[in-house]
Amino acid sequence: MSIEITDSNFEEVVLKSDKPVLIDFWAEWCGPCRMIGPIVEELATEYAGKAVIGKLNVDHNPKVATEYGIMSIPALLFFKGGQVVDKQVGAVPKHILANKLQAQVG
Repeated sequence: MSIEITDSNFEEVVLKSDKPVLIDFWAEWCGPCRMIGPIVEELATEYAGKAVIGKLNVDHNPKVATEYGIMSIPALLFFKGGQVVDKQVGAVPKHILANKLQAQVG
């Protein structure tokens, strides 16, 4: 199951993580976000213990979304060592996200 990432726990959960992190920036009103949500949950299960998979609601957590220049959602950022190492904007098939995540996990 994915972790809820917020403005207040972002630094601890994402920037200080010793594992790769995938964040799904989303909102309840976003149709493509609802399409990609189940894929993110599947990846969270498949990569449990190997990566941190989280979702950040941009309506409730505008600070982090603004900080990382999120203009369109869904936007998925891949972090490693506290830095953004990859990005995907828009709904895409699961294998694309899995390949990007696998590249970070090693």
